[in-house]
Amino acid sequence: MKNALGGVRRFVKSPGGLKLIRFALVSVISALTSLVILTIVFGVLQLWSEVYSTLFANLLAGIPNYILNRRWVWGKSGRSHVWREVLPFWVMSITGIVFALFVAALAHHFADAHHLHHLARTVLVVGANIAAFGILWVLRFFILNRLFAQIADAEVGVEA
Repeated sequence: MKNALGGVRRFVKSPGGLKLIRFALVSVISALTSLVILTIVFGVLQLWSEVYSTLFANLLAGIPNYILNRRWVWGKSGRSHVWREVLPFWVMSITGIVFALFVAALAHHFADAHHLHHLARTVLVVGANIAAFGILWVLRFFILNRLFAQIADAEVGVEA
């Protein structure tokens, strides 16, 4: 048990471990941002359906997600490279959002089929959003980590 804890401590203090922790914290911030927006626009203001509310919340939360990941997780500063950073990030984000929309549509149909009241619908759609992004979280970390590492290597002239 002591060896396992020592291994965890070493990993947490390693550059890869710190990067993973930072990525997780940015993901928590982004998820909370998305959930607050979703709860407000769907649950409180009732502006749109589950699907449109999910789309709006996740697009808005993607902005601080990109900025925090780029600066804090991968230590990038200066102008973003559109083809190497912005486009891959948003392609993955939009893929995640499409998946979240699919899950929100399933939640909508489930709520209709079970005649759920608005509070239960709100809990269901927020939970569906959490589940959708939780499924994609690990994959996004490894893809983004590889992309940003390749960019950093290219900037210093290291062959990948």
